[in-house]
Amino acid sequence: MDVSYELYKVFYHVAKTLNFTEAAAQLYISQSAVSQSVKLLERRLGQVLFVRNTKRVALTPEGELLLKHIEPAILLIRQGENQLTKDAAHGGMQLRIAASDTICRYFLVPFFYRLHTQYPQVHISIINGTSLRCAELLENGQADFAVVNSPNTALSTNMQIEELRTFCDTFVGNPVHFPDCFYQAGSNEPKELSLKELIRYPILMLSRRSATSTFLHEQFQKHSLDLAPSIELSSNDLLLDLAKIGLGIACVPDYCLPSDTSELRQLCIREKLAPRRLLLAYDGKWPLSEAATFFTQLLRSQS
Repeated sequence: MDVSYELYKVFYHVAKTLNFTEAAAQLYISQSAVSQSVKLLERRLGQVLFVRNTKRVALTPEGELLLKHIEPAILLIRQGENQLTKDAAHGGMQLRIAASDTICRYFLVPFFYRLHTQYPQVHISIINGTSLRCAELLENGQADFAVVNSPNTALSTNMQIEELRTFCDTFVGNPVHFPDCFYQAGSNEPKELSLKELIRYPILMLSRRSATSTFLHEQFQKHSLDLAPSIELSSNDLLLDLAKIGLGIACVPDYCLPSDTSELRQLCIREKLAPRRLLLAYDGKWPLSEAATFFTQLLRSQS
């Protein structure tokens, strides 16, 4: 059956907006042209794809089935067009890597350096966001790779996912401001805190819209505890800075702890938090370039 891509594209926009006028505006064509294209597609397929009345437009079961097959194809074409356009704008190939600022700073910088040294002509585009947001960018075709924390509800089954390393979240504070978190009363003997005791203190942690926050709330709920942080931020570095000046107890990944521990020390917590994983995620449907293959092999060498 010979059906042009343009007809499927019109169908896709109408199916996503359920509005002929809005679809026409997105396609920069007239509403009449949209209606004629839909009618022609229905005639060629021998199926009614939309139910139309004066108030609304809805997909028929046949239309919903067609959309499930058409949407991935449209998105793949868009992804290819966007990649070619961006590569041309930068005078050559680029790699779009999505990762949080913490993962970039404490894990990826040496890999960025080696990639740039080996392939100086490749433009490295770094997209910062939470691990949840980075997984969404990858899913939408806005990134070639994502390096994210796990568990991560935004990761999908159609992604190629590889474990790079495990890490643990740790609670740190300044003993000068919270001595009773670190020492037994009236002595210098180290103290072990329970999670129930810990939540009596101001907790500093990442914002709700992060994989870390979701994970921590789940960990406390396992012990029937309600975690109510005093301060929520988008930067682990800022959490550490605030912990140093005594604003609270910060929860951060162990891989971003400073080597100088004169102002901050890790608390001894009785109930251990489950370890987490740092993951490399990419779309396995797309062939990897030479530079992309080099970058993934670098990451795998540290796993």
